[in-house]
Amino acid sequence: MVNGLASVGSSFLTTSGQIIQQHPKRLVALLAALLVGGAGGAFAVANLAPDAADLPVRQVLEAVQPLPLLAQAEALDFHQFRLFRSETTRSTDSADSLLGRLGISDAAAAAFIRTDSMARQVLLGRGGRNVSVEASDDNTLFKLSARWSADDDGHFKRLVIERAAQGFKSRVESGDLSASTRLASGTIQSSLFAATDEARIPDSVAVQLAEIFAGDIDFHRALRKGDRFSVVYETLEGDGEPMRSGRVLSAEFVNRGKTFQAMWFQNPTASVADVGGTATASARPQKGGYYTLEGQSLRRAYLASPMEFSRVSSAFKMRFHPILQKWRAHLGVDYAAPTGTAVRSVGDGVVEFAGVQNGFGNVVMIKHRNNHSTVYAHLSRIHVRKGQSVYQGQNVGAVGATGWATGPHLHFEFRVNGAHQDPLTIAKNSEAIPVAASAKPLFDREASFAKLLLGAAATVQQSTAQ
Repeated sequence: MVNGLASVGSSFLTTSGQIIQQHPKRLVALLAALLVGGAGGAFAVANLAPDAADLPVRQVLEAVQPLPLLAQAEALDFHQFRLFRSETTRSTDSADSLLGRLGISDAAAAAFIRTDSMARQVLLGRGGRNVSVEASDDNTLFKLSARWSADDDGHFKRLVIERAAQGFKSRVESGDLSASTRLASGTIQSSLFAATDEARIPDSVAVQLAEIFAGDIDFHRALRKGDRFSVVYETLEGDGEPMRSGRVLSAEFVNRGKTFQAMWFQNPTASVADVGGTATASARPQKGGYYTLEGQSLRRAYLASPMEFSRVSSAFKMRFHPILQKWRAHLGVDYAAPTGTAVRSVGDGVVEFAGVQNGFGNVVMIKHRNNHSTVYAHLSRIHVRKGQSVYQGQNVGAVGATGWATGPHLHFEFRVNGAHQDPLTIAKNSEAIPVAASAKPLFDREASFAKLLLGAAATVQQSTAQ
């Protein structure tokens, strides 16, 4: 009997499987119909339930014992909120004015800052430093932290003033700077600094921008309204707060319709000669340099100007001499600038003369390779000595009005084999050195990424300066 039932069951399962394989769509439709019918039946049963309005209503009253309110109030009295604020120091800050801007009303904290030597040295009279505080809900101080970066060594300092059982204590700590990348762009309407200010680009980045393209663009005379630039640069942060601007990583400048591009590249295994160095380049603080995206070094043998920003007041040409009162050839270029403005060497070389000389007043003369020499005259101060090796961009003195000068300016000359040449044409004609062949694969990868970032920077809303 059992064997018969097993045989029937086996036959049923075999037949069912054949039916499912032969008519799958019809079986799915039948199953769906049964489910819908079941749902409808359930709905019908639900509708047969009694109306809620006809059900009996019962009222239940129970006594509730409230929690002790006095204990809750006392607990709230002991609870304190922690408030956090941040500010930037000003050179005119006193202890009271700084704490006042931070919302701190704490006479003991103000007295400590006034009397603590470390706090006075770091906070008072020091502008531009980031300060954050942790305070109670009654505006008394728990903790104050001030951050600054004094050296370009990848670190920052942190002053911490903290409330302790016996009063306030101070300490100085050191932390690592972290770098983040920022993108910006702008359009020239009057000057580079006006455009970068409008685009909220730090002045140090604007100076780097001018330095990078100094061999191709004369920022004293060649800028035109409508010139455009895009820049990718580092911002160095401490504890997540911006501390200062870092290096320009890549940049693009469109001047008079011509596009110039540059990127920073440092080959980990490069020697000084690999990045366009010379025999005197060992004094330079770094081995990296700026290149076009095709691999040509932007570091030419000479900079276009011995000053970062100034105005050409007299070019290399015939002129009416303001002191001699007669026409004569002007054998250099005069740059009008305030007394004390930094003057830099346009190239690597050795100081041939540093001192006072006739109408030049305080003057520095530098001998470069290939019998080239440069002259920096009418200086108010001299920062180098005879025989000293100098590198391109090094500060050699400051603008003044010594010697035959009617006002503060720099007289700059360029000589080749003793003959005077127009300094404004020398930099453009000096040679550029390509990236080393061994570093070209790495350079090409970084250049592709730099191109993408510059494209993104160019899409940032263009800023203009009126």
